Amino acid sequence: MNKVQLGSSDLQVTPVCLGTMTFGEQVNEADAHAILDRSLECGVNFLDAAEMYSVPARAETFGATETIIGNWFAKRPEARRKLVVATKVAGPARGMNWIRNGSPDLTAQDIVQACDDSLKRLQTDVIDLYQIHWPARHVPAFGIMYYDPAKDRPVSSIHHQLEALGGLVKAGKVRAIGLSNETPYGVHEFVRLAEHHGLPKIATVQNPYCLINRTVDNGLDETMHRLGVSLLAYSPLGFGLLTGKYDTSGITGPQAPADARIAKYESVRGQRWGRPEALTAARRYNQLARDNGLSPAQLALAFCYTNQKVASTIIGVTSLAQLNENIDAFTTRLSPELLSAIDAIRWELRDPAL
Repeated sequence: MNKVQLGSSDLQVTPVCLGTMTFGEQVNEADAHAILDRSLECGVNFLDAAEMYSVPARAETFGATETIIGNWFAKRPEARRKLVVATKVAGPARGMNWIRNGSPDLTAQDIVQACDDSLKRLQTDVIDLYQIHWPARHVPAFGIMYYDPAKDRPVSSIHHQLEALGGLVKAGKVRAIGLSNETPYGVHEFVRLAEHHGLPKIATVQNPYCLINRTVDNGLDETMHRLGVSLLAYSPLGFGLLTGKYDTSGITGPQAPADARIAKYESVRGQRWGRPEALTAARRYNQLARDNGLSPAQLALAFCYTNQKVASTIIGVTSLAQLNENIDAFTTRLSPELLSAIDAIRWELRDPAL
């Protein structure tokens, strides 16, 4: 695979990134290590993790994903030298009381401590890309449709957080910084403050981007382009809806795949991906794929892989077969006519999984 530069950083990554949030919940350590081995063999040089993973988040599995990756690095030290490793500090606890005792804030001290803890779990000296998983301030994210000023609460400022991230870069613990689940305002403010105060500029934003959630295209795309910030697209398969496996069964019907995350875990199903409108839209895109000789997953992944707005697409898998299928789709190209048909469906159904 070719390499792409992330923002104005010196990080060069493959356009496919291995997401690891299933490690420690749906995927045991031995199978996770096999997936990591195979991903590296296929030429993928980019891993994404987070302190809160596995997903769905539980106190018992907090940090499990990073620990599994760290154990793999301990066995394969040469692999660490070949990889760009990204992880994330969780934002305010959002009901997860095991994260910083349920704190509603993300302070500079929290960022520094979380980074140190991630370094230990990952068994590495440096995190290549360190990201804030979600903002401390109230934002429309995770299925929230509108920004509501009434929900604003006093939290640590962006400047305060940026100074903490800058300190980690200066200390050599972090090479580059990024954001996740951010808005155009947040991206612009992080860049503005970095320029004004001589602090590190964010290299990336990791947001959902797929056929049933293209909210990036509603303004964040211009912000990122003009400010030189790269998009890391997560959930390109819409939490499985864009694989076609729920087309006939539904998400919770008696024939629904029992081992699938969205069918198995109510906490996941209750978010944006579990909306009936999201499945309705997914079925339309999945049929469009079949009508054009593609599998639903091929269409969904190729839409991200070939999109000039996307620097790297994060794929999450639970098996070697899924990994191979997702990587094989990298060679799929979509015709202008097919892209127009995709846009026609979006015009009609918009972004039901925002």
